Amino acid sequence: MTLMSDSKPSDSKPESTPDKEVASTGSARSVLVTVLGELVEPYGQPVRTAALLYVLKGLGYGEHAARQAIARTGSAGLIAADRNGRETQWTLTDKAHRLFTEGELRVFSTDVDTTQWDGRWLVVNVPIPESHRSTRKKLYAALRWAGFGNPTPGVWVTPHVDRAAEAERTIESLGLTANTVSFVGTLAVPGIPENELVRRSWDLEAAEKEYDELLDRFDARTFEPGDELLFAHLQLADALRRMPYMDPRLPEVLLPDWRGLKAARRLRDLRAEWTPTAHAHWRRIAGLD
Repeated sequence: MTLMSDSKPSDSKPESTPDKEVASTGSARSVLVTVLGELVEPYGQPVRTAALLYVLKGLGYGEHAARQAIARTGSAGLIAADRNGRETQWTLTDKAHRLFTEGELRVFSTDVDTTQWDGRWLVVNVPIPESHRSTRKKLYAALRWAGFGNPTPGVWVTPHVDRAAEAERTIESLGLTANTVSFVGTLAVPGIPENELVRRSWDLEAAEKEYDELLDRFDARTFEPGDELLFAHLQLADALRRMPYMDPRLPEVLLPDWRGLKAARRLRDLRAEWTPTAHAHWRRIAGLD
């Protein structure tokens, strides 16, 4: 897909992003998905190519990489193009709406109750031959996103037993149902205790370190309204959208003295605090006011 040159949202160029780490930690396409979820999904209106380019360039991506990301996101079925004179406008598809609804609930929702848990685990045993690397990679990513940990080869566990249907869809789509065994229950003897199961299943030390680095990066300074705050808001949101792969939001009873709980709450609150000002600036860029 070739994108024609669009006029800029304004005569100004985006200010320098507060730091360039987003360009190095995420591809332009993955960051674009965050931009669409944070800034386009809430308004239900088409967005100009020029507005998306403005933001992606402000986050440190070159124009070629940014245009390529937009085209590939369109090819993936998340956005649909429409010509309006010399401009190209993009509308979110139903597929994108479903993706962002699930992501919002998984990453930012305060409805994930980590204070109550009935002690049950969902356990899935799904062996994959070493030769099926592509299938294994897809399975691992999907189950990690769903909050599963991998304490031993082929075995996946989560205290979020309500996600059985999500695991079923993934396993069925990969053609692995015939070799899969799953059940729900509590831990029993003989076997390792719950604290050891958690330790083997998730690297919570790495997640805690990541949260600490995000606090140092975003909570230890003040960002000026305008481009600086908008780009910081997007960088923070993008980082948090990747955290479910590391932090499954386990019940608090399984996480005594884990500092990641408090850090994660602070970062989600920070994103919420910045949203009104960041969105006000985005509306000016995108011509939504």
